[in-house]
Amino acid sequence: PVTIALTERDLERLAYNEYASFLCADGSPADVYQLMLTLDRQFMAGMAYYSGLRKLGAGIIRVGPGVPALQWDTIRRLKPTVLIAVPSFLVKLLQYAQEHGIDPNESSVKKAICIGEPIRNPDASLNILGRKITEAWNIRLYSTYASTEMQTAFTECGEGRGGHLQPNLLIVELLDEAGLPVPPGEPGEVTITTLGVEGMPLLRYKTGDVCRMDDQPCACGRNTLRLLPIEGRKQQMLKFKGTTLYPPALFELLNGLNEVREYVVEAYSNDLGLDEVRLYLLPTQLSDEADRKIRAYLQASLRVSPHITYVSTDQIQRMQFPEGGRKAVKFLDKRTAPLPTPLSS
Repeated sequence: PVTIALTERDLERLAYNEYASFLCADGSPADVYQLMLTLDRQFMAGMAYYSGLRKLGAGIIRVGPGVPALQWDTIRRLKPTVLIAVPSFLVKLLQYAQEHGIDPNESSVKKAICIGEPIRNPDASLNILGRKITEAWNIRLYSTYASTEMQTAFTECGEGRGGHLQPNLLIVELLDEAGLPVPPGEPGEVTITTLGVEGMPLLRYKTGDVCRMDDQPCACGRNTLRLLPIEGRKQQMLKFKGTTLYPPALFELLNGLNEVREYVVEAYSNDLGLDEVRLYLLPTQLSDEADRKIRAYLQASLRVSPHITYVSTDQIQRMQFPEGGRKAVKFLDKRTAPLPTPLSS
């Protein structure tokens, strides 16, 4: 984990940041939020959301991550209007609901704040993960982007066209390889300068995340620039058999396969020092037909064929949560010498 020291004023700033973010995401004191994430294990976001909701004056239900049965029982009994969760966990909630005869559209939930994973394509349309949720559950999704280091969130408004900057808390730049700003609409590395942070202020800190920005006024009435979905991390770019891609592109493809329940993407170097990709897949039900469908889908989508290894539930859980980790690991980079990332469209 990243260790960040916060003063009392930093904690107040953190609460204000999420308070403003909830207002941006159409929140109000009349809402009741169910927190499907942890407040322990040095997880700053959990503390930030809780503090921001207290400042907003909304209702708060602290359930924590996992345990779909408990989540649905809490939804039934306490009737939250908004969920705060990792979007892939919302898919698991829907799978549990389908298996146990629960109609999610009869619940009190109207919205979900999605953290940690993208729910939109670079053009701001819902990606496969986002569509999986909204096709089964008539709720509005709001995407967020943040990091422990920046202590600030970019949160979508109801228009869903990128996360709004809070200019009183942060300066953001998108920079190319030479450290120069890229034009709006071009990909660049998210580089931030914190404002008002006392404990560990940062000056032009390069996050390693690559995305694009939109500086045009938003239909919601705000004029702040917006960051579009993160396209990948600089050092995670893959050059695989002549095809350039970021791990999130593979995540998006695998999220679209009903035959795959969970996955881990591994990058490694072959004997020639070139990138290779292996997919560790937990199948919904392993069969020759499912294997053929998975391989054909990946070949058609990527135009190359990654290596595939099918694993058990125990194996995938050990890979995703090594040593009791808090966040699910979806990408393992075992390359001996990762290539530098060119920032080009």
